[in-house]
Amino acid sequence: MSMRELNLRTAADGKVYLSYAQVHETISSLVEPIRKNFQPDVIISIAGGGACPSRVLRTQLKIPILTVALELYDDNTNSRHTTVRKTQWFDETTGVGQRVRGKRVLIVDEVDDTRTTLAFCVEEIMKTNAPAAIAVAVVHNKLKPKLAQLPDNVLYFAGADVPDKWNCYPWDAAAYTGSIYEHERLARFCAGEDEAGIWPKRKKCTSFCIGFTSGTLITAALFLTVLRCRR
Repeated sequence: MSMRELNLRTAADGKVYLSYAQVHETISSLVEPIRKNFQPDVIISIAGGGACPSRVLRTQLKIPILTVALELYDDNTNSRHTTVRKTQWFDETTGVGQRVRGKRVLIVDEVDDTRTTLAFCVEEIMKTNAPAAIAVAVVHNKLKPKLAQLPDNVLYFAGADVPDKWNCYPWDAAAYTGSIYEHERLARFCAGEDEAGIWPKRKKCTSFCIGFTSGTLITAALFLTVLRCRR
């Protein structure tokens, strides 16, 4: 289930930049469909891209979060592993981990690219933790052939379908632009927003003040202020 299709311009570097507001709005659009169609007991966030989307959903769904870490790409070499590696899992015998077995689990990630990581996570949770039901929620689904498929009994929610381009999310701004302000500027460009329509026009004002005093004591004062404002 995808909520809409999102068409954004690419920046000069060939990437698509997304603002915090855009991403937050897209995540929030998933809340009612998830409530209506799935009613999860717990969120399992796939680190690190799933962290921010999971936190937004937690605020609105009011359910706890667990985190798992899966590695398909090596950030140091920018290369792809042949298989997904499980680097962090949760303990189902204590705390929130006890809310997985026999419960309804919502797996959250930022983007459904090749679907390899999502499919691995679903399979691993089914095999290891035996929940009653699983659903998957992603902010964006890339319109491209997938290398893996989800089981038929797993519900799928995507905030928006997007073209197969390199998406730059705001929580990675330091890696792409070095500045969240530059990232947001590029995001406005990619969204086709006119900056003049975002920032209110400033009024240029000039003022003049004339004061009169008499003697060592102020016996009279006259202040004349002429304020001229022009756009």
